[in-house]
Amino acid sequence: MPLQIVHHPDYDAGFAANHRFPMSKYPLLMEALRARGLAGADALNFADPAPASWLKLAHAADYVDQVIGCRVPEKIEREIGFPIGPRVSLRAQLATGGTVLAARLALEQGIACNTAGGSHHARHAQGAGFCTFNDVAVASLLLLAEGSAQNILVVDLDVHQGDGTADILRDEPRVFTFSMHGERNYPVRKIASDLDVALPDGTGDAAYLERLCAILPELSGKGRWDIVFYNAGVDAHAEDRLGRLALSNDGLRARDDIVISHFRALGIPVCGVIGGGYSTDVPALAARHAILFEVASTYA
Repeated sequence: MPLQIVHHPDYDAGFAANHRFPMSKYPLLMEALRARGLAGADALNFADPAPASWLKLAHAADYVDQVIGCRVPEKIEREIGFPIGPRVSLRAQLATGGTVLAARLALEQGIACNTAGGSHHARHAQGAGFCTFNDVAVASLLLLAEGSAQNILVVDLDVHQGDGTADILRDEPRVFTFSMHGERNYPVRKIASDLDVALPDGTGDAAYLERLCAILPELSGKGRWDIVFYNAGVDAHAEDRLGRLALSNDGLRARDDIVISHFRALGIPVCGVIGGGYSTDVPALAARHAILFEVASTYA
């Protein structure tokens, strides 16, 4: 079987080209995957919107209702970074449903990836930092509720600390959250994960990969994981305008291969989500996101 990829055209909510959140990266990522022969009919799966009942496993009921009804208070919209109109609301529901579907496919096939997801700043009470719903937290709690998984590991390598995931899952002992991120980057007030590793500005490939390789055996020794959610944000790249670290394309590729090979060698399913990436050269950004799928496809 080819790598199972979850997508939906409405992951692109149609922001202006000059918006700080590069929404056009989603269709460009699909173009990149098609160009690499990774998005054939036998590989593509289309997301359905996550129902409110799923979203309320991770988020306050009134906030979920506000997003679905497009009635989010302006103060919260400012913290998220964009207004929550119908297209953005649908996109958030679809991206979350996509991560749930990718997780289920990973449990069946060993590995699967969503072409969105990794919205790790969305906290229990509200969204923040370009994140409306926390798809990985929703998917984790749903799998636990359904009995599809009993022990879950979140490996978050987006350059920004996974504060929202830590907030939602802090009292859930069956999920272990790990975030390796830029020490001086957003959010200013971090919420402690089960394990956080903060890196200094300018950290490059060699130091980053050495640190990662040292930590992975520690993570796999902490539990018998039924699934790993892997946030493969590419904003750790040297050319990312919100990153402050200095990884190269080769460094990103090595990072993804180290993570995926480690857990697949142990027989643990991996669900990949794309996380952040904020370069002004959006085609180059989409190509960086495609690295996750290229690497994952070698383990499908």
